[in-house]
Amino acid sequence: MEDDAGLFTGTKTQLLAATFGTLFAISDGMSYGWTAPMIPYLISKNSHIKTTKFEAEWLESCLMIGSFLGLPFTIYLVDKIGRKRSLLLAAVLSLVSWIVIASCQSMVWLFIARFTFGVTANTSFVAAPMYVAEIADHKIRGFLSSIIYLNMLFGLIIVYSVGPFLPFYVSPIIGILVLLSELIVFPFMPETPYYLLSKGKHAEAKKSLQYFRPNTDISIELKDITKAVIRQKTETSRFQDLFLVKGNRKAIIIMAILDAGQHLCALSVILMNLHSILEAAGSIYIDSSKAAIIFGVIMFVAACVSSVKVDQYGRRALLIISLILTGLCLGTLALYFNLKLSGYNVQAVSWIPIVAVMFYAACFKIGIGIVPIVLTAEIFSTNMKALGMATSDLMYVVGSIISLQIYQWLAYSYGLHLPFYLFAASSFVIALFTYLYIPETKGKTLEEIQYLLKGEVPKTSSLLNLISSKSYNTFLTNSITN
Repeated sequence: MEDDAGLFTGTKTQLLAATFGTLFAISDGMSYGWTAPMIPYLISKNSHIKTTKFEAEWLESCLMIGSFLGLPFTIYLVDKIGRKRSLLLAAVLSLVSWIVIASCQSMVWLFIARFTFGVTANTSFVAAPMYVAEIADHKIRGFLSSIIYLNMLFGLIIVYSVGPFLPFYVSPIIGILVLLSELIVFPFMPETPYYLLSKGKHAEAKKSLQYFRPNTDISIELKDITKAVIRQKTETSRFQDLFLVKGNRKAIIIMAILDAGQHLCALSVILMNLHSILEAAGSIYIDSSKAAIIFGVIMFVAACVSSVKVDQYGRRALLIISLILTGLCLGTLALYFNLKLSGYNVQAVSWIPIVAVMFYAACFKIGIGIVPIVLTAEIFSTNMKALGMATSDLMYVVGSIISLQIYQWLAYSYGLHLPFYLFAASSFVIALFTYLYIPETKGKTLEEIQYLLKGEVPKTSSLLNLISSKSYNTFLTNSITN
């Protein structure tokens, strides 16, 4: 208990900034899960917008297309206008999108709003982890980074709980109120000291660090951050350097496997098809709409537990345990559907899919569902963060599209059991990859992690001497002059 309490000592301003800076994730969670309860309404006779089933299916694709096409803007914005302003811009665009959804009377405007949500989600899920990682003390960095996913899951619960039971416009109104809260409070939070130093604004960086480290002597940390920024500025930041530089290459391989791997562990498939999967299982124990709410709540609780423990137990342990248990849950689902397809009477055990799905929610979110967002903000150097995180986000989108296509093709062609066998196998393979390849980043500074990825373990003395005093003083002089 004392250890957990110690994590939050002197970090209240970091917690405040991380919370309000990531409120957009509640809106993004709502937009991600919005189609699940809304598509049945839109294609029904009671819909206020005439919608075909084909058009309704494209509402999901619009989100992914927007996310994919938004990548170039993301890479540009986070370095050009900063992490904070990128988040505020994304919040404004999301606010406009919810207003459009609440008031529109045609499918064209729904498509535009969904596309815009995809663009803003892409920007936000790159800028927010960067912002949080660069303001956080290393002892609480894992927890603060996970707030993004906690808020997203909370948004998912909201839309699952409100969408099927209340009028169409209620969900957009909630999204609008959430984003207004961020836009009212977050502008008063400082930009990150890393970004400010990279732009030569030493005085503003010092003020920012003092805000996030109240009642603390920041001189040593400010000097270390400055040296790290100077060193990283000497390194190139071209796209090809993601693959040519050893540390960057290892970082991008790790994030590509974990981000795409989340979907190859069936995340998008289950979130977007939960109702139909449970109905196909033939369970009579619980209504699919209520099951979806319980599923979201379990995910949220598991993510809360993981966010508190990720800085205590480490990233690797949570990933490996989560992936093995997730594989077992998916394997159980596959076996059930296999037996059912083979003609066995599974009515007496029709509770198994529900239990397996609920266990999946807990097991997935305890590790593989939350650790990647922590790692993605830690393992890229300052000069490669925008490119690295945007590329990681691209792999997340690609993984989602591939998993959905695999699911639809295999399920329709051979039965539901085959895609779930494949997803279970993917979980075990990624667990092995984690054990063999991913280093532990718990308790390490962002600079130490860079040396770890390169296979180097610098001593404190060598780290302090990495940049000459002359270089540091020159940089400081130029910063003050600017």
